[in-house]
Amino acid sequence: MNVRDRDSSAKTSFDQNENQADINVTANIRKRLVDTKMSVNAQNVKIVTQNGKVTLRGPVETDDEKQRIEELATAVAGRGNVENQLEVNNP
Repeated sequence: MNVRDRDSSAKTSFDQNENQADINVTANIRKRLVDTKMSVNAQNVKIVTQNGKVTLRGPVETDDEKQRIEELATAVAGRGNVENQLEVNNP
């Protein structure tokens, strides 16, 4: 468990719902993310989907990566269904 996950209110992969729709949303976002040319950190962010609502967590290298990941997730989950908690390592 990393420092970001020690807060009991922080969503982790254990919070991922087991219903097929949420699993599909997470998998679709992950596939799109892995197909990008972003940093390893960006490609490995946590994606947690609960009842169609996506939470993005973890470190990324730039503000641009943070925005691009949110855009990828929004394209899959829909506007208003993405909470971006990504942190930029080098602001």
